[in-house]
Amino acid sequence: MRHRHFERLLAACDGFDAIPTAVAHPCDAAAMEGVAAAVARKLIAPVLVGPLARMRAAAAAADFALDGIELVDAPHSHASAARAVEIVRQGRAEALMKGSLHTDELMAEVVHRDTGLRTARRISHCFVMDVPDSADLLLISDAAVNIAPTLEEKVDIVQNAIDLAHVLGIATPLVAILSAMETVNPRIPSTVEAAALCKMADRGQITGAAIDGPLALDNAISLAAARIKEIDSPVAGRANVLIAPDLEAGNMLAKSLSFMANADAAGIVLGARVPVVLTSRADPAISRLASCAIAALLAQARREGRSRILP
Repeated sequence: MRHRHFERLLAACDGFDAIPTAVAHPCDAAAMEGVAAAVARKLIAPVLVGPLARMRAAAAAADFALDGIELVDAPHSHASAARAVEIVRQGRAEALMKGSLHTDELMAEVVHRDTGLRTARRISHCFVMDVPDSADLLLISDAAVNIAPTLEEKVDIVQNAIDLAHVLGIATPLVAILSAMETVNPRIPSTVEAAALCKMADRGQITGAAIDGPLALDNAISLAAARIKEIDSPVAGRANVLIAPDLEAGNMLAKSLSFMANADAAGIVLGARVPVVLTSRADPAISRLASCAIAALLAQARREGRSRILP
C-alpha cells in the first residue's frame, strides 16, 4: 500500500497533544495548506510568524480559518526566521517549521552562534523515505545541511540518524556508510572515513546501531548484490539508514528515489534545540504531514525523556 509507512507515523501521533510550533513566513497558499493539514491532524499548534497581511491572504487562498491561531508580525522573510527562532528560544514552541522562505534563510538563524538553536551536536538533515514495496522506512543523511562533512561531523550525522531511527520505532538501525565501492581505497577519502566510522562504532564512540562501510549503494540495499560480492555483514543488503559521503550524493539519491521510484520523502533537521521541519513547495501533502509527524514524535520523546537528539 502506498504511504503505509507514513500512515504508521501519523497513527503513532494519535493521542499526543499538538506540538506548539513556530512557523516561519507561511506566506503562500502551499505553505499555509501544509499548516492547515497538520492542524487538522492535531499534529501542531502553530504560531505563524510573518507579514500579517500576506499570511492572512495565504490563509484565505488555502481556505484555512485563522480563528484562535496566534499571529506574530514580521516585516519580511529574514525577520520572520529570526522571530520564529526567538519564539523557540523563549520556550513558546517545541518545534520550528519552514514556511515559504528559502531554506538558507531559516537555517542561517537556526545555526547562528549567539541567537540560534545550536546544541553540542552537529546540526544535520535527514530524509525519511517511504519507498513503495520496502519493508521499512529508509533514512538518508545528510542531504540538505552539511555540504562536505568532515569525519568529526559525520560522527554526529550518523548518531543523529540512529537516534531518529529509534524514535521512529526502528529498534536496531542498520547503517550503511556509502561510497563508490565496498573496499577501502586511500585515493577515495570517503572509503577511509567509512572505515573509521565503523571502528569508532566498535569502540563505543557511535552507539545504538549495526554499522558497516564502505558500502556501495547496490550492496547496501540489495542482498543479491551483497552475496555476489561475498560481503559478510548484518548490514549489507539490509540497510535502512544510508549515510551519504556528501550533500550532493545524498540529495541526488533522495531525489532519485522520489522521482524515479515513486518514493515520498519527509524531511527533518536534527541536532538543534528542537526539531526543524523542512518542506518544499514541491512536496505532496503526505510528505508535509509526515514531516510534522516526525517532529511531533521527536518532541514527544523529549517530553518523555527518551530523546538523545534534543537537550
